[in-house]
Amino acid sequence: MATILLADDHEVVREGLKTLIQNIIPHSVIEEAQDGDSAFKKITRNNYALIILDINMPATDSFGLVSNILAIKPKSKILIFSMNSEQIFAKKLLNLGALGYLSKYASEDEFRLAIKNVMSNKRYLSPSFTRTLAESALGKNPNNQNPFDLLSPRELEIIRHLIKGESVSQIGSCLNLNTSTIGTYKARIFEKLGCDNIVEMNSLAAMHNFVQPH
Repeated sequence: MATILLADDHEVVREGLKTLIQNIIPHSVIEEAQDGDSAFKKITRNNYALIILDINMPATDSFGLVSNILAIKPKSKILIFSMNSEQIFAKKLLNLGALGYLSKYASEDEFRLAIKNVMSNKRYLSPSFTRTLAESALGKNPNNQNPFDLLSPRELEIIRHLIKGESVSQIGSCLNLNTSTIGTYKARIFEKLGCDNIVEMNSLAAMHNFVQPH
């Protein structure tokens, strides 16, 4: 009997996913978490056949969470399920050790395929992102580089919080970093993206669908 952890801050999303998962994996046991801290506590105490993880939960260091999970449970099978752009986030999260990345707008068939792949210890990426990676490897579309690829995982985590309108002190509290360190990261992010302020950064993020539109 497979035990699955479903971490998402929206109860309605969790309820819908539970029904889908139980159709895909009959008799599965599904546990729930609504933020990074509660998810990590459960993972330290239990072994899960699959961890489905939203990276946009409040008060959560998403990249740090994935790294910490795999540090204590290196065989964990993590499927990221998020509204955040696959084009921006997937590559870095897979490099950290997640096995799959799936949009919350994916079809039921794609969700089924992603779960089966990840539970079989195979990677899952959408067909469109797989084509993007192939084109990048072949040197195609050199002028279509995503500027967010220039950011480190930590910088990408910080910009995720900035786009949500959080202050430097709020971000520092969430990531356990002092405000001066967050300020340094913020300046570095602006420099890498060629932005002078938050408004320009938000416009660039919207242009690249940093968070997928509803």
